[in-house]
Amino acid sequence: MSTIADVAKRAGVSKMTVSRVVNNSGYISQDTRSRVEEAIAELGYIPNTLARSLRFKQTQTIALIVTDITNPFFTTIARGVEDTASEQGFSVIFCNTDESPEEEQEYIRVLIQKQIDGLLLVPACSRTESVSLLQDKTIPLVLLDRQLTGQPIDSVRCDSELGAYCLVRHLLDLGHRRIAMLSGPADVTTAADRVAGWRRALREAGLGALAGLLHYGTYSVDGGHEMARRALETSPRPTAFLTANNFIAVGAVRALAEHGLRVPEDMSFVTFDDLPPMMMIDPFFTAAMQPAYEMGRQATLLLLDRLEGRGPAGAHEIILPPEFVFRRSSGPAPDARPSEG
Repeated sequence: MSTIADVAKRAGVSKMTVSRVVNNSGYISQDTRSRVEEAIAELGYIPNTLARSLRFKQTQTIALIVTDITNPFFTTIARGVEDTASEQGFSVIFCNTDESPEEEQEYIRVLIQKQIDGLLLVPACSRTESVSLLQDKTIPLVLLDRQLTGQPIDSVRCDSELGAYCLVRHLLDLGHRRIAMLSGPADVTTAADRVAGWRRALREAGLGALAGLLHYGTYSVDGGHEMARRALETSPRPTAFLTANNFIAVGAVRALAEHGLRVPEDMSFVTFDDLPPMMMIDPFFTAAMQPAYEMGRQATLLLLDRLEGRGPAGAHEIILPPEFVFRRSSGPAPDARPSEG
């Protein structure tokens, strides 16, 4: 196995110069850098990153913990994190909790043992045990997508309240008045924000939060199916659904099909986040699109700034606006359509 001395000899430079090239520190002329990099390639030299991490007290590794890696929203966030971290010379460890606070805490214990430099976290719930573990070890943390109430922590998220408000306003403009909210877990801040947007739009329309129209569940296909089934049992039945994420939307569509209901003729619905084309034969969701890739990128840049001792004083919150795509899943309310003939 080649050593740093072998590289220095091949390139005709000192070991210190090789170290500077490897660690990208100090001034090195382009000619010298090229000779060292060529020698490294020819000899197959692999730098000792462990020794470097001990010297600089950094492992050049961060971690991302998400709640459901099968959801395209989170895989897109992960891509934004990985691309941005790689550009800065960092590796990323990915973890998936399946919305379990216990799994989240176990992952954090393991990551602390692996001496990660920082963590990007999508919290499984509003509990703060995980944050305490990280703060005890002074490991920088940035929250993604969700918040922890009352905790002054760096965070990057989309404006869920605004997204829900605008989606409901769209349905109201189409003549709908009984709009059911199929939400995520009540103790997750994205769910709370989306319910708040739903309530605000109905209140401004003089409707208030109508009884029997708010349903809490899981951010999953099964959760969407169960909530839609419950909503369809209410009387009078809603004419539209707002679903809190794309997986809930898929479950709701299945429930509608089982009841012989057509979209949007019998039931309109709008949702948060789209599904990629390969998962849909006919993209038709009207949706508030969260900028998932940009959320991952911004959160990673903020975390890396903290690792370098940069960034604003105090906890910094970045809130990105959603974009909207209007498709055929949302149509006029049945009693708002012009009569035929």
